[in-house]
Amino acid sequence: MQETAYGYIEKNPLQAKTALAAEVDTKKPKEVEAFVRSYFKDIPVMVQIARCESTFRHSLADGSVLKGRVDNADTGVMQINLRYHEKRAQSLGLDVRTLEDNLAYARNLYETQGTRPWNASAPCWQKTLALAE
Repeated sequence: MQETAYGYIEKNPLQAKTALAAEVDTKKPKEVEAFVRSYFKDIPVMVQIARCESTFRHSLADGSVLKGRVDNADTGVMQINLRYHEKRAQSLGLDVRTLEDNLAYARNLYETQGTRPWNASAPCWQKTLALAE
């Protein structure tokens, strides 16, 4: 396990897909939230980032993947920006339009860059973390 400022990272983000992800209805924020909380149980700040970035939404009611309001290239529950990250994600065998790959790429970003990719939403998630301490 790798120690970080916000806890320990337990697993490699590029491990085999879990059967649970296929069972999550990505149009239901409560199901997405439960999956995000489980996936990032070792990195609590990532749960708060997902809450702030997307309110735990990955897909809209029509099944389309959530896009950012400010930047339409921001994608999915972790709001991964396709303009900056799609090629790298693809090189890792990930499609950030799917829930599990969106989370796996976010974990990879966290492991390599910390929370910097989500600095724009820091006023939201840092406040929540301070309250939890």
